[in-house]
Amino acid sequence: MHATRRPVQPLRHVLFDLDGTLIDSVRLTCTIIEQMLADRGIAFTADRATARAMDAIGGEAMIAAVMGPHCRDPKVEISEFRVRHAVAVTPSDLAFPGVADGLAALARAGIGMAICSNKPQHLCEKILVDLGLGRHFSAIVGARPDLPRKPAPDGALLALAALGGDENGTIYVGDSPVDVATAQAAGLDIALVAWGYGIDAARAAAPAAPLLHDLATLLD
Repeated sequence: MHATRRPVQPLRHVLFDLDGTLIDSVRLTCTIIEQMLADRGIAFTADRATARAMDAIGGEAMIAAVMGPHCRDPKVEISEFRVRHAVAVTPSDLAFPGVADGLAALARAGIGMAICSNKPQHLCEKILVDLGLGRHFSAIVGARPDLPRKPAPDGALLALAALGGDENGTIYVGDSPVDVATAQAAGLDIALVAWGYGIDAARAAAPAAPLLHDLATLLD
């Protein structure tokens, strides 16, 4: 079921998904997995298409799919992956082209922004700080033990509350069906990024959603 669109309100707040929306996280994900296996004496090239397809799901399911027959215990593998991720160098160009400029334009326009992601909280914070993007966000809500994962609306509502906003004048920006379902559950309109990992399935789930080729067009 598609959310009913409300009359257009002046844009005041934007909630962003992170992986596949603002950053090309699959590049770093695959590099870490390849290094994990190299340290076990296994030469392996992670399939980027599989990683992109599983990105919105994440966690144990993602690690099992990408590692394939080399995955031993997904719980152990994802734990090691996250430990390595926490100390991995973040490529300076990990943000998608135009994202830094688009976020800066929104900030200059006085738009309040927050992150709502299924990536662990500390990894969201690390990557955004490493890329110099953290300053744009009044709230960063990542995965936490006490917070249901998307598509549950809890994270989006927590981020929105931190911004002091409500559904009027707020839009959720993502790239996957998980993001579409999250926005609908939180009562928010959604826009989709054209470069996103899950964009085809997301557009099928929300055919009326605006398709962004540049984040700054949110101001139009």
